[in-house]
Amino acid sequence: MKMRKKRAVSMRTVLVIMLFVIGVVPMFIQGRLMVTTLKQNQIESMTLEIQNQCLILSNRLTQAGYLADDVTDTILDSQMDVVSDMFSGRIVIVDRDYRIIRDTFGLAEGKYHVSEEVVRCFSGESSNKYNKEKHYLIQTFPIYALESQGKIDGVMVVTASTEGILSLADMVGEKIVLFEVMSLIIIVMGILAAERLYLKPLRRFQQALKRTAGGNVEEEIMVDTYKETKEMSTAVSQAFTKLREMDNSRQEFVSNVSHELKTPITSIRVLADSLMAMEDAPVELYREFMNDISDEIDRESKIIDDLLSLVKMDKSAAETMNITQVDIYGLLELILKRLRPIAQKRNIELTLERVRDVVADADEVKLSLGLSNLVENAIKYNREDGWVRVTLDADHKFFFIKVADSGIGIPEEFQTRIFERFYRVDKARSRETGGTGLGLAITKNVIEMHRGTIRVQSVEGEGTVFSVRIPLTYIP
Repeated sequence: MKMRKKRAVSMRTVLVIMLFVIGVVPMFIQGRLMVTTLKQNQIESMTLEIQNQCLILSNRLTQAGYLADDVTDTILDSQMDVVSDMFSGRIVIVDRDYRIIRDTFGLAEGKYHVSEEVVRCFSGESSNKYNKEKHYLIQTFPIYALESQGKIDGVMVVTASTEGILSLADMVGEKIVLFEVMSLIIIVMGILAAERLYLKPLRRFQQALKRTAGGNVEEEIMVDTYKETKEMSTAVSQAFTKLREMDNSRQEFVSNVSHELKTPITSIRVLADSLMAMEDAPVELYREFMNDISDEIDRESKIIDDLLSLVKMDKSAAETMNITQVDIYGLLELILKRLRPIAQKRNIELTLERVRDVVADADEVKLSLGLSNLVENAIKYNREDGWVRVTLDADHKFFFIKVADSGIGIPEEFQTRIFERFYRVDKARSRETGGTGLGLAITKNVIEMHRGTIRVQSVEGEGTVFSVRIPLTYIP
């Protein structure tokens, strides 16, 4: 199944949307809440005012015996008319027979008014109800008898319109919308200005990268407007510096490989041409020349073998290593046994010391190759009648191997480069000892494949110590 390529989203789009949501959406939500809250508060205030007016009218109707005398009281009627006009509504007085005896609209007097609210009010339950669809309030209030406290003689039903409140809310809403539109224009302008200001350093950074990608690799990329852009610029500059170093190292490696492979062939060619140019050359001279040719062939073969080892190391880094439980002391014993004849030729003392036994996860073949190079170098670049001491130690996480010698040492200025491929401190001496300049590169590669580290300490003319640290447990 073919995977769909994910479309990249512009930072500008994300930034504009984010600022718009943060700046505009809360403003619109707050505007709607303000209108709704205003409307709700006005309705609640109106309800309280109606209840107060109903309480006053009810007391006056009770004291005047408005229901008992069944007479018209023009003063109370006027007061009811004023209250009904105040709320743009209607007041209806209902007696115990549910007959309407007073209607401020003058339309229903003598008729009957039976509803749930009126029935419940005769039971002593005052109620208020708001009709959102038709925009009016209904408030019922009991009218008590004068001679008998607690007896309800009638019910006052007040209907009040909320159109005024809605008009006020609409007017406030229009003002809020006007404010929101003006604010929206200011916010949009602010967002565009912020977007330009915020993304300008990133655009400069992008343009610098494009120029570098176009071939201007020497240009320094540094956009230090913000802390983040400065860190990004520093990281990219370091990456480009590392890439340039790798490119130079690769070119140098190819040049070195060409030179190292060509040198033995040139020597063989010179020796062969010399032999062919001689007539009746002595047999001893033929043998000497043939021995030299054989040595050059061996040297060429060793260079090729080391190159193949490096290639295998590079390839194996991404593949599964052949990890087993390895007795490290036993492995070192085997390496020293194999190299002891070389040491004896120069009367070099070769010793192995262990602080504790070590069994660790390792690729035995690769680790043996890397450690052999270290010990062999310590023998080759040593003095006559010198010594090489190999020490094994461990803690709860790592094992440690030290290879110390009494050799010629490494000048301090060359110690950082000795692990480079084909790098030699003393090229003439390296060729005399048969070195290819690849041994330490192979060793470092092997140790790093085991998630370990290698360090060197050396004093010129006094000797060298290589310190290796490798985890006891291999981490894939």
